[in-house]
This record gives sequence, C-alpha cells and structure tokens, in this order.
Amino acid sequence: MKSNFTEASASSDLFSSAFLIGNVGAPFIIGMAVGYFAKKMLRTALFLGGAAIVLLFVSEYYGVIEITDAELRQVADSATDAAKTSGDFLVNRLSSITSKGVSGVAGFFAGFKLG
Repeated sequence: MKSNFTEASASSDLFSSAFLIGNVGAPFIIGMAVGYFAKKMLRTALFLGGAAIVLLFVSEYYGVIEITDAELRQVADSATDAAKTSGDFLVNRLSSITSKGVSGVAGFFAGFKLG
C-alpha cells in the first residue's frame, strides 16, 4: 500500500524530472526550434522582398514600369498583416502543446531571439 502512495505522489510531484521534461522541457525545445526557424525565414523573406523592391525601382528608373507610393504602401501593409497572422498562428499553436502553454511560447521567443 505504501508503494502505491509513493508512486502517486511521484507522478503528481511538480518538481520531478519526468514531469518537468514532459511538460516544460519538450514544449520549450519545440517552441525554440519553431522560433529559430521563424526568424530565419523572416530574414530570408525580408531579403527577397528587398531585392524585389530594388528590382522594381530599377525597372521604374529605366521606364519599364511605373510604381506609385500608394501601391508600394499597400503591398507593404498586406505583407505586414500576413506576417502578423503567421506569428499569431504559431504562438497560438505552441500555447496549446501543454496545459498552461507557457513553456512553448517562452521557447518560441527564446528561439526567435537566438535566430
């Protein structure tokens, strides 16, 4: 009877290694990997977007196309909205990994900072 009591108390112990690895460690690592990847992809997208804008400016200079500032702002606003939506989706998905969702989101922001 005593062994059942110790097994039950070990499974509900908040500071046991089994609880911490499963509920804090793994979601944090998953969040960190997603955050690191997200920042690398954001940098790549910004690089490619900047290159596309420079090409548009060069082609406008040579008279191939005509771009207005309003059109450029509209495209930048839609790209910003898409990035916000994507970031919100990732944070919401990571927060559902554990019951509290804190470790996954904290890992995301740590990975984003590292990336």
